[in-house]
Amino acid sequence: MNQLPATAATAQGLSRLASLYRDTLLEDVIPFWLRHGLDREHGGVITSLDQDGVILDTDKSVWFQGRAGWMFASLYNTVERRQEWLEAARTCIEFSRRHAFSPEGKMYFTVTREGRPLRMRRYVFSEAFAAIANAAYSKASGDARAAEDARKTFETYLRYSFTPGVMPPKHEPTRPMKGIGAHMIGIVTAQEIRANLGDIRVGERTCTEWIDFSISEIERDFLKPEHEVLMEVVGENGEILNHFDGRTLNPGHALEAAWFILHEARLRQKTIVGSSADTGDITPTCDRLVRLGLQILDWMWKRGWDEEHGGLFYFRDLRGLPVQEYWHDMKFWWPHNEAIIATLLAWIMTGEEKYARWHQLVHDWSFRHFPDPKFGEWYGYLHRDGSISVRLKGNLWKGPFHLPRMLWYCWRLCQERRTLEEGQA
Repeated sequence: MNQLPATAATAQGLSRLASLYRDTLLEDVIPFWLRHGLDREHGGVITSLDQDGVILDTDKSVWFQGRAGWMFASLYNTVERRQEWLEAARTCIEFSRRHAFSPEGKMYFTVTREGRPLRMRRYVFSEAFAAIANAAYSKASGDARAAEDARKTFETYLRYSFTPGVMPPKHEPTRPMKGIGAHMIGIVTAQEIRANLGDIRVGERTCTEWIDFSISEIERDFLKPEHEVLMEVVGENGEILNHFDGRTLNPGHALEAAWFILHEARLRQKTIVGSSADTGDITPTCDRLVRLGLQILDWMWKRGWDEEHGGLFYFRDLRGLPVQEYWHDMKFWWPHNEAIIATLLAWIMTGEEKYARWHQLVHDWSFRHFPDPKFGEWYGYLHRDGSISVRLKGNLWKGPFHLPRMLWYCWRLCQERRTLEEGQA
């Protein structure tokens, strides 16, 4: 299953890639989580699993009820209407309905296996993932409450993220700063709600308008052409903060932002191709988004790729100075998942050979080091040289999301491209 494919830049390569991504998703990763992760006693999903799927900790990540629910519902909506996938999505949705919300309406970060609250965090990413899960589940099941919950939880996310004074401050007011994460998650959440429920209005904007809002903020305040970099945090007005936190770059996060933006450009390009109406106002926006996404990918690939050992560094410093986080040179699974998507999408959109080459590099390195041929799924945490740091397959941050999303997205991308090429032959 893990045989390395030819480069994506050939018809044979596309076919082999599509098969590899499909088979890894449907015969390895998803079965692992259905077999070991679903809590058949209390509902929802448990993600803290050992190498062989044995439960290490029964506490539940609330945001993974949303992430897993979205993944299973998306498979049902886009691959095959398998009842086990719909049931897996349903149990995540229903567990969240019963146990994930505080009396004030904000979602917890962790709860016990039975659903008793453990921790509330200041940020609202649990709400964002609940929103996409409910949107996908509503489409899969016809559940009207899920559609309304998708809108409500996204509205909560937006209010806490972008209304001054609502979210408790993380730092003292001495050095105000803001992070790119809220905008990134805002983009992909709006994309998924729009894909499943249409371009609905949430708060004062439609989903598309929220996407445009966050992309503009990223372009204006976090993109730094003078340094050829996308910043992780900046000052209130986009200024660079010359301190450890202010200089720290997260290449994987940036590459994820790049493909979210490229994905949006591609969706709008399809609108142009498939529409007979006047789309003159869309074309410049598409071109701008393609340029922006590729620019981020180009800059942050160079910042993140480890030329000596291969793979992506977790953190880098803006000025090449030492980074304070001790795991800065470790290789985590999720940045590689995002890089595989970003480079493949860039190649398919542009045909540029360098993106096929970069995709080959990150794909080959990832499939050589992360998969577990004995028990399935991927290890999450490797040392710089690619050796295993810890054997677990899941925890409160790793579960059925980044890896299956990458496999699902890239499989469909290759399949779509191959179908297009066959139609033109």
